[in-house]
Amino acid sequence: MNFSFRQFIFAAVATFTIAVPAVADDMTDEAIAERIKPVGSLYLEGEAPAVEVTASPRSGEAVYNTFCASCHTPGVMGAPKKDDADDWSARIAQGKDVLADHAINGFNAMPAKGACMDCSDEEIIAAIDHMIAGL
Repeated sequence: MNFSFRQFIFAAVATFTIAVPAVADDMTDEAIAERIKPVGSLYLEGEAPAVEVTASPRSGEAVYNTFCASCHTPGVMGAPKKDDADDWSARIAQGKDVLADHAINGFNAMPAKGACMDCSDEEIIAAIDHMIAGL
């Protein structure tokens, strides 16, 4: 590759024309501090975080819409469809404890907690109640 001096100058000017506005976007101290702030905190055993995080439980509808609807709306791989009495009648006949156990621990093609690993057992049960509420 044999570049001429003119091609080199053209490439250098083009590079600075594109790169300089991107670098000089916002160079205030506040903007820089925001870009380089830590993304998390580390606490050693026995220490407590400065702010306690209290998450309120999600509603059954919220859990259903986020984690359950993709399989339970169309009935993927035999999943009982929401508000479909024919799909749910045999399952409901086994009792709510069995329904809860299958949903929490997984059953057949359904993964444990429907793959919602941060859902509490109560949130999973609320999602079941949401799915069978119209029956």
